[in-house]
Amino acid sequence: MNVKSLLERALNFEFLSAAEGVFLFHNAPLAQLSYVANEMKKKHKPDGDKVTWIIDRNANTTNVCTANCKFCNFFRIPGHSEAYITTIPEYKQKIDEMMRYGGEQLLLQGGHHPELGLKFYTELFSELKQLYPNLKLHALGPPEIAHISKLEGMSHIEVLKALIASGMDSLPGAGAEILNDRVRRLISKGKCTGKEWLDVMRAAHQLNITTSATMMFGHIETIEERFEHLVWLREVQSEKPKDAKGFLAFIPWPFMDDGTLLSRVKGIKNNVSPEEYIRMIALSRIMLPNVVNIQASWLTVGKKTAQVCLHGGANDMGSIMIEENVVSVAGAPHRFTSEGIQQAIREAGFTPQ
Repeated sequence: MNVKSLLERALNFEFLSAAEGVFLFHNAPLAQLSYVANEMKKKHKPDGDKVTWIIDRNANTTNVCTANCKFCNFFRIPGHSEAYITTIPEYKQKIDEMMRYGGEQLLLQGGHHPELGLKFYTELFSELKQLYPNLKLHALGPPEIAHISKLEGMSHIEVLKALIASGMDSLPGAGAEILNDRVRRLISKGKCTGKEWLDVMRAAHQLNITTSATMMFGHIETIEERFEHLVWLREVQSEKPKDAKGFLAFIPWPFMDDGTLLSRVKGIKNNVSPEEYIRMIALSRIMLPNVVNIQASWLTVGKKTAQVCLHGGANDMGSIMIEENVVSVAGAPHRFTSEGIQQAIREAGFTPQ
């Protein structure tokens, strides 16, 4: 292996192996990686000066969860005094506020509640769509679909069809973390396996549901496991029906450690430097030539690092996140207004869209 030939293959949109990705991570100069990733972005996005962003809100159905993820400060066990299920009046307040700000999408997620099955979600989605016909429901995630499937004894396809019929518009890539089960057993034992996460996404793509994919890195995973994760995502994307968008975007972010069990009990800290994050953004573009949009996670890495990522493969800045309750309580301190995110995109030399 050598850097020059691998980057030439990347520019031709060839699929690099996990081992080749690892080699580039350790050996390729950041400037070369960023250049190649930027050239690949331009081929996907001929209107290359545009950087997309959105106004939406991350609301939570419930904080009750049995998954017991060791990086999550948000969840409460069943029966806890602080446990809640969000009510329709609370949703109305949240959605009305979001719409006043110009947002139209609700990112709706929650915990693995042992008593909330498919009927709860279909009735909730139907009611929200009756109240707000133009609302976009970017809802749940593969671990929640897997959880509902187990509660109901139904297939992923059956659960997804019922959710679409009740108003779900798209499926976020939540709960991927690292897809290798060695890692999952240690940090999120109560969640679905990596294979099941991927299988839920395969089912979604067969039903022409647009999805996204994520990766939370910088904790106990190896570099090899990061690149294995990217290759598995790419394989699922390559299997999608031709007319389906599949994974519309990929969003990697570093583990936020503040107060988490991983930090308190295991001593695991987020040591991902800005340089390493920029490197991973570029390599995400290189390893995922069949995913059109790569998002820089300003929420976790801040404005300046996200701006540099826009010159190294990323073309999307995500949402201003009127509300976000999971990553924030693990120490993500950054915030944007709609004016601020557009200004940040302009400062970086791009046109916000």
